[in-house]
Amino acid sequence: METYTVPMPPFFTAVERGQLFALYRHLLLLSGDTLKPHDCRQVKAILKQTVESKRVARDLFGLNPIIKDLQTAVIVADEIGMRRASILGVMLHDTVRTGLMTTQEIGRLFGEDVAGIVHGLLRVQELYTKSPAVESENFRNLLLTFAEDVRVILIMIANRVNLMRQIKESGNDESRLQVASEAAYLYAPLAHKLGLYKLKSELEDLSLKYTEHDIYYHIKSKLNETKASRDRYIASFIGPIEEKLNQAGLKFHIKGRTKSIHSIYQKMKKQKCPFEGVYDLFAIRVILDSAPEKEKQECWQVYSIVTDMYQPNPKRLRDWLSVPKSNGYESLHITVMGPEGKWVEVQIRTERMDEIAERGLAAHWRYKGVKGESGLDEWLTSVREALESNDTHGLEAMDQFKMDLYEDEVFVFTPKGDLFKLGKGSTVLDFAFAIHSRVGCRCIGAKVNGKNVPLRQQLQSGDQVEVMTSNTQTPKQDWLNIVTTSKARTKIRQALKEIAAKQYAFAKETLERKFKNRKIDYDESIMMRLIQRMGYKVVTDFYQAIADETLDVNQIIDRYVEQQRRETDTHDEITYRSAEGYNMTPTEEAISGKREDVLVIDQNLKGIEFTLARCCSPIYGDDVFGFVSVTGGIKIHRCDCPNATDLRTRFGYRIVKARWAGKGEGTQYPVNLRVVGHDDIGIVTNLTSIISKESGITLRGIAIDSNDGLFAGTLTIMVDNTAHLETLVKKLRTVKGVKQVERNRI
Repeated sequence: METYTVPMPPFFTAVERGQLFALYRHLLLLSGDTLKPHDCRQVKAILKQTVESKRVARDLFGLNPIIKDLQTAVIVADEIGMRRASILGVMLHDTVRTGLMTTQEIGRLFGEDVAGIVHGLLRVQELYTKSPAVESENFRNLLLTFAEDVRVILIMIANRVNLMRQIKESGNDESRLQVASEAAYLYAPLAHKLGLYKLKSELEDLSLKYTEHDIYYHIKSKLNETKASRDRYIASFIGPIEEKLNQAGLKFHIKGRTKSIHSIYQKMKKQKCPFEGVYDLFAIRVILDSAPEKEKQECWQVYSIVTDMYQPNPKRLRDWLSVPKSNGYESLHITVMGPEGKWVEVQIRTERMDEIAERGLAAHWRYKGVKGESGLDEWLTSVREALESNDTHGLEAMDQFKMDLYEDEVFVFTPKGDLFKLGKGSTVLDFAFAIHSRVGCRCIGAKVNGKNVPLRQQLQSGDQVEVMTSNTQTPKQDWLNIVTTSKARTKIRQALKEIAAKQYAFAKETLERKFKNRKIDYDESIMMRLIQRMGYKVVTDFYQAIADETLDVNQIIDRYVEQQRRETDTHDEITYRSAEGYNMTPTEEAISGKREDVLVIDQNLKGIEFTLARCCSPIYGDDVFGFVSVTGGIKIHRCDCPNATDLRTRFGYRIVKARWAGKGEGTQYPVNLRVVGHDDIGIVTNLTSIISKESGITLRGIAIDSNDGLFAGTLTIMVDNTAHLETLVKKLRTVKGVKQVERNRI
């Protein structure tokens, strides 16, 4: 019995064969001078091998991948002006994608430049498979990051333009609608930023054609119907202006342009009117050839001539001539009532202004409503100048231009495909807090690309992260060393404070309950002095120790009873100790000793042992007094010390006069300055820079805590006298963002 095999359809149809040879010849004409002698032969052999392998297939629209790549390469070469590396990258990326070759092999055969573009194209294709959330600002940023090389973005735009041109006859309406939506949202703005205005308008118009078919053809037919009359109107409008400008001796040229179908539709929607209601279907641009010193004068001269002839609409005057936009855009826009009662927009500028507007410098992008991201401006300007330059060196420089655009940011996905932007170096814990503070507080780890990782794992662009949580998890102090984002750090500090407050309340309640059980009266002031005697500078630390069970409540009560007994004793020594409770115990840094030429105590007594009280930290130049201790030594306090009133009232018999003597040089005293201000970038650097430049002043320590855009900090400095201190304080108060600088206790 005979068996019959059904012949496989040829890879190229008869029509496609004709297209193949025509496109190949066209591409050679466009780029033959940039290709190397062996390029064509090697590419043909590789493409033949690719076709024979049967690993490449037609896309959703039934388009032949080889033909489609050739068409894209023609756009890349002809309409964008890119050269060898970009063209070869377009033609060869499918070969690597299907596994027939590696990027390393491409690099050996054609150079690392071509291999880099192929790698970028494959990464972008990989990105599309990861995220369904294409219509987001973050996705566009991530696309730029993944592409790495600016030429990859340009190729992507060319590929989308080609695809939009080829799918007009496709019956796959759903896929065509998706492609058209992406073109309008993602690729048209990118084309606009790169100065590819023709391709940008084509993408927008074709997108409108596929998504709003009836509206597109309605506007198109209306434009066709009115073209002849519109051309006549423009000529009649321009004629008298040209005559007057020539009489004024001005050098100029005038051009009129009809707006794109997409632009007209946007105006119809914005103004909520039919086609006939859009009065500015076109704009007139007067471009002057002026000397730099006469630019503004001649622009206003044109304004005067135009408004003398046609009635202006004062509400529609846009003067970016006197005060240019922050992005550098300069022009004078007026709307006047032309013949037949029609409003006409007239733009007046010089050749220089027009070049800036046309070349970008970020001005034209924002003028058209496309918001630029920080860091794009200089990059895009350089690319655009390279693209428009006729100099081959400019194009070669552009070929080597690598994109470092979002090098300080990473973009990561949730399992559902949602996209988050974080700072470079961000960890799993940062990402958890970026989702929600409750998720961050309960985070115990994550799965990154399916693998379990710890909290401190750093994330890379493109990572897919699934945060794991536990209801028993609480924030830890060391988390502050793991996170890098300010949001996460603020939320952790807030959570730690809330936990500490709860523990503080619980510990205090426990202590007071024990007092009641033992029928002992609780005196807050005695407890505060006991806490200080036990070495705790902050009350919360004391109660935290109780909560952590490092302090035994019963032992504390025993010490409290002893403290209470001592303070009720009338003996001088015991009374002295009670008074001294107001002063913090001096540390090794305290200034003490016999300084006969520095401090004179009482009635010119010298050579007496003294120490500087830590509660007010007096320095040379302060008004001071002495307080006699039971050991015979003297504590030196400032006259405005927080404890001064209490000491004078309760222990007046121990107060002695004291004054500074000599010049106070050679000895430095510790001083704490409290600084409050706005949490601006670089403010701490500015403060420390001022201190470092002051002679005789040393920065010993710094502690800053910021919250909700404000910071409060303590600067510990060593200074020799009050005159130097006052000078420093005045300088610190001049730092931008600083609201308050005052001397503080240590």
